[in-house]
Amino acid sequence: MASPTTGTPGEAPDSGGLGRRRFLSFLVAAPTLTIATKIGIDTVSPEEAEAVIPTPPGPAEILDLGDVLILSNAPTAGLLVLEVREDGRVRLELPRTEVGQGITTANAMLVAEEMDLPLDRVDVVLSDARSELLFNQLTGGSNTMRSLYTPVRTAAAAARARLVAAAARQWGADAARLSTRDGAVIAPDGRRAGYGALARPAARADLGKVTATPKAESAHRLVGTPQSRKDARAMVTGQLQYTLDLDIPGAMPVMVRRPPTINGTVKQVNNEAAVRAMPGIIDIAVIKTGVAVMAETFGQALDGKNALDVTWNGGTVDGENNATIKKKLRAAALPFVVPPLLTQYVDGEFDFAFASHAPLETNSAVADVREDSATIWSGMKVPILAKQNIAQELGLPENKVTVHVQQAGGSFGRRLFSDGAIEAARASKAFKRPVRLMWSRIDDMRHGRARAASHHKIRATFPLGQVLTFEHRVASVETDWSHGLGEVLTAFAAELPVGGNLSFAQTVFLLTVKSPYNFGVTTQLLNEVPVDFHTGAWRSVYSASTRGAEEIMVDEIAAKLGKDPVEFRREFIKDDRQRAVLDKVAELGEWGKKMPKGFAQGVAVHGEYKSYTACLVEMDARDPKKPRVTKATIAVDVGKPINPRGIEAQMLGGLTDGIATTLTAGLHIDKGLPLEGSYSQFHYARQKNSPTDVKVFVMPETGEIGGAGELGVPAPVGAIGNAYARATGIKPRSFPINFPVDFEPFPR
Repeated sequence: MASPTTGTPGEAPDSGGLGRRRFLSFLVAAPTLTIATKIGIDTVSPEEAEAVIPTPPGPAEILDLGDVLILSNAPTAGLLVLEVREDGRVRLELPRTEVGQGITTANAMLVAEEMDLPLDRVDVVLSDARSELLFNQLTGGSNTMRSLYTPVRTAAAAARARLVAAAARQWGADAARLSTRDGAVIAPDGRRAGYGALARPAARADLGKVTATPKAESAHRLVGTPQSRKDARAMVTGQLQYTLDLDIPGAMPVMVRRPPTINGTVKQVNNEAAVRAMPGIIDIAVIKTGVAVMAETFGQALDGKNALDVTWNGGTVDGENNATIKKKLRAAALPFVVPPLLTQYVDGEFDFAFASHAPLETNSAVADVREDSATIWSGMKVPILAKQNIAQELGLPENKVTVHVQQAGGSFGRRLFSDGAIEAARASKAFKRPVRLMWSRIDDMRHGRARAASHHKIRATFPLGQVLTFEHRVASVETDWSHGLGEVLTAFAAELPVGGNLSFAQTVFLLTVKSPYNFGVTTQLLNEVPVDFHTGAWRSVYSASTRGAEEIMVDEIAAKLGKDPVEFRREFIKDDRQRAVLDKVAELGEWGKKMPKGFAQGVAVHGEYKSYTACLVEMDARDPKKPRVTKATIAVDVGKPINPRGIEAQMLGGLTDGIATTLTAGLHIDKGLPLEGSYSQFHYARQKNSPTDVKVFVMPETGEIGGAGELGVPAPVGAIGNAYARATGIKPRSFPINFPVDFEPFPR
């Protein structure tokens, strides 16, 4: 290595004989020694501050999780099913799951655009589990529109081309002179043929080779315009069929009595005869997860399962509570590398509680298991793996199991796991008849999946107004990645910009979490603690807590340097698109306006999956125990917005998640089980907690399509935390901020 007194050719050394560029290279190589040396020089002979110290791109800036999923989808991307029917309607089978994010509408827009067809004549249905798709039927990672944008357009363009070719043959015309409009092929002389009439001729094998290219994006007229959801009316009028609305002959209601702790098992049922004698009870069976009760109605099944007297074997976390978990996480947090020697620094520690996914529709499934086959209906985001697991559970060949994917009432990551479908299959096998399985809300809160609790340590050093180092250490309860994503990461390990024996969790962390700032040497590291709770990816996974905590620290660094939080961010942000959304919320939200005592603004930014957002909130915290967000302004850049109205909805949902989990919503663990068992106890934000004044500004097209589903939570977490700190003078360090046990827990 060159001597530290040797400058780069053509570069003047500084007053201490250390070239600035050379100093930066040494800083990267050995931050502790170089920082101490540099600060010593500056203390003796102060000089003008350095320029912003660039931070090398992290893994997620080179190849993010969405990129990996797109790579995994590529071999089967063309295996889409698009059908033109004789009534002139077009039907797309979507190999993803609609759980409220609006992907059926967005993909219908792509089809309608390419085929010059009215949007209301496009039907998008959810595809059954298709094993041949391999990794291409996983809904997650803000990936649906990124991965399907080109394949859906290509399929629709091919269909349009065949319809035109069929019309050209019928008329003896030149296909190049024909056009399409409103679901019909039109000749220059005015003749027209509807798609329905052309559907059969267009399907003929002897039509010949037909080439097709999707429209130029500049020709789009529908894509990029705000459209209401195609299923909105059905949802609000009760016409949309969810899993338990299906009329499956012979399927009877089933509920399961579950153990008083996580992963407990049945030792003995003490009053089976008495419960069997209760009104409406049809049958009782012990299954892996508890005691299943079948009845004429769900009310009777609920009464029966509540009346059961069961002796249980212990679970996996019976002795755990919030305090023991916090102690383990604090002990597991990896140490900082850079000591705060001879320089200004800020340290912060943050704790985030477990958080329930709490989808409106609880776990539910319908199963019809026979001796030689099985059919399952449920809302599943990884249906191929569910099909494989159910086949293995039942001892059936995979091709004898049919899995129908249903639209679901929410997920937020919960339905990456198909435990409800697997449990229904077990129950149907035990009862030897079809079942309609429903989890109660208490079941879903206590035995469902949750965002893992985590502890965060952050240290930033900053001499002369510049951030030299930014270290973030995350210790988390293990997040369960056994829902199929691990298989994708294993298959494409060679493509990942990370090495060594990184676990799935660490890989996902590195492929999703990134800092938007030039903060010198930046490190973000995860260490997970193997505590056997039921965990799962919760919306934005690691970013909500990790980036939320970082944005709170950014405000505290700015305060130490005497800088305005917005101007400080503008100075250090790496990407112009990130800076643009910050500028937009500062403008629309009137950043810096005078606020009454007890009120304050807070701001934060976030970038993920090739998209960027910023959030500015106003808060009334005159009572620090009852803070309320009164106004929010959000700007979002997803590169190419397919349906701006759908993106607005995603940002509103992310804002509400941020309000809930930052201020009031978490799970208290006591003797191995969450105390919360309902929405009245898990204090997710209600309408009264949501601001009536919300502006969402979708930025004009800036580039390739990015993700939106995960994007909307982290910035609100940071903005709300910052507003609370400015309004109350209290630095938030534990989330949710107000977290009392103000309820009587349900019996175990």
